[in-house]
Amino acid sequence: MSIDDTALEQLRGTLAADDYDLAVTDTDAGVRVRITAGPEACEDCLVPKPLMRGVLQQALGIPEDDITLIYPGED
Repeated sequence: MSIDDTALEQLRGTLAADDYDLAVTDTDAGVRVRITAGPEACEDCLVPKPLMRGVLQQALGIPEDDITLIYPGED
């Protein structure tokens, strides 16, 4: 996996501006990305999951199918 740290930090900054946090964890099947919402999070500010997977694919350097994406309220 070839993570683009600059792109990932930019994404974290963009999400943080709307009170979201992004955590990336390596798994046997790829990576798990969890986005959590803070108390001031804008519900309408998160893009649809397919679009977010595309952004993450570029930042993480892995195929979208290897990204498990978990949005706020999902387990």
